[in-house]
Amino acid sequence: MFSKACEYGIRATIYIAWNTTNDKRVNLKQISKEIGSPEAFTAKILQQLVRSEVITSVKGALGGFTLNTSTAPTLMLSTLVAAIDGDTIYRGCGLGLKSCNSKKPCPMHGQFMLVREQLREMLENTSINDLLDDYGDGRTYLNRLSTTQQN
Repeated sequence: MFSKACEYGIRATIYIAWNTTNDKRVNLKQISKEIGSPEAFTAKILQQLVRSEVITSVKGALGGFTLNTSTAPTLMLSTLVAAIDGDTIYRGCGLGLKSCNSKKPCPMHGQFMLVREQLREMLENTSINDLLDDYGDGRTYLNRLSTTQQN
């Protein structure tokens, strides 16, 4: 449903947010390892999130990434999705047709419209902070192969 970049972007932001709440900066290698993403691909995603002012980057030996503290308390998943994938997730056809609308619908149009609306509601009503407790407590993971866990 989300692009691979968006999936990694959400994972990276959760990891960065968790570390930010613990007054830590994390570097590209740490993020890439924790979310199971290639470093070069992760770097591009993080650049996009910095440009969108979701996260901040500090250069140098003590540098790394942190969540933008001015937006952190209200950062919704919808903001992340928009920063990486735009709004196509709310407009695309369930069968991938280029032209699908109420006047010329695909066979799944009606049902898929309901799913998209539920997805929009979930993304607009779920903040990154909502996801941190379960991650911090080890009940959720950012990488199936992860051997590290924040506690």
